[in-house]
Formats: sequence, structure tokens, C-alpha cells
Amino acid sequence: MVWLCDEGLSAKSLNRPALQEALALLKHGEAQAIVVSKLDRLSRSVQDFAGLLAIARKQQWAVNALDVGVDTTTPGGDLVANVMAAVAQWERRTIGERTSVALRAAQERGVKLGRPRTISEEAERRIYEIRALGLANKRIAIQLTEENVATARGGAWHASTVSRLLNRDKAVA
Repeated sequence: MVWLCDEGLSAKSLNRPALQEALALLKHGEAQAIVVSKLDRLSRSVQDFAGLLAIARKQQWAVNALDVGVDTTTPGGDLVANVMAAVAQWERRTIGERTSVALRAAQERGVKLGRPRTISEEAERRIYEIRALGLANKRIAIQLTEENVATARGGAWHASTVSRLLNRDKAVA
């Protein structure tokens, strides 16, 4: 038995390292089933789940979900698994919708959303000084890194960070 775990990663996508490893083991006949504690931890997309079931049938392996006692090697288990996958997708979309509504309401109340600005005024001033010399974003990033100007999280500067800052300030103006 091989134990693989994708803790902390969303089931909205199948692009998860442990799941991909499990699928490779199944494809090469090194395993006969994928067993999950909860069906909605395998996939929260009906389309993705249906694709997994099609692959399982073609490659002759099973999907077993312990929370609902589903074994997809039986027609009834296959039906229940599909219904549960549809419920998981509905739940994911409903949560997303509620979150979006709550964030819009908070914004309307004047709550500032997002991460607070973390680039120092000194760093921002230096970016504009270097830009005034006519340098491109990539060269500005290189110059800031060479001058050891602190980034928001430490490390090197990137052209994309310089670009975002310059574009953000244009939008505010």
C-alpha cells in the first residue's frame, strides 16, 4: 500500500502532486485503486471527476470513497459517486459566491481589502528616480537588487514588481 497526501491543496483541480503520482501508479498497474477519506477531497469538479472515472474504467482500477462507502467498480457506486461529485461542485461554487458577496459588501462599507502596501517609501522613491533615467523595468529591478534596496519580502527585485508598482500608481492618479 502506498500512502499519498495532498494536505492543504484544493480539490478544485486535479493538478496536485500526490494525486498525479497516484494516477501514474494506477496507470502503470502498480496500484489497483485510489482510496480517499472524503469524495470531495478527490475532486470538486463534476467534469474532472467524470474524467477520472472514465480513466479508471479504461485502465481497470477503482475509486473508493470512505465517507460515503462508494466503490466505483459497481454501477450503483458509480452513480452515487457522480451524484456526490455534483454536490461537491455545487458546494464549492456556493462558497465562492457567498465569499464574493461578503467581500463586495465589506468594500461598500469602506473596508480595505487585500494585503497592505509593504514597499517602503524609500524603495518607491528610488524606483521613480531610476525610471527617470529612462531604464526599463528589468534594469530597474537589477539596479534595486544591486543597491540592496529592501523588497517587501526580502530577496531580489523583479521586473513584474516594478511594473505593478508603476501601473498601480498610474491607476490611482
